[in-house]
Amino acid sequence: MRQPPLILIVDDNEANVDILDTRLKAQGYATIAARDGEEGLQRARAELPDLILLDVMMPKIDGLEVCRRLKGDASLPYMPIILVTAKADTKDIVAGLDVGGDEYLTKPV
Repeated sequence: MRQPPLILIVDDNEANVDILDTRLKAQGYATIAARDGEEGLQRARAELPDLILLDVMMPKIDGLEVCRRLKGDASLPYMPIILVTAKADTKDIVAGLDVGGDEYLTKPV
């Protein structure tokens, strides 16, 4: 793990990205952001972050598919993924964990 740890924030809502970015930087973390699932995949593969905070409902590729692709790519090192979403139903939580999410947090965080 690098110092400071690098966290990739993937969310299509700019306000959510700004809030997480500000709070994480205040705690000493380095952050990068992606505005949709497609960009999130690209940034994750290029930067190999220490943690990914991943929204579920996004344009182009949703967070569940992003998680599935990253966890299914054997060429990538282990990157913990926390799904961060407004979807709080039990079936949504199970779906998120089934595709490989390491944790599931409901908004607001």
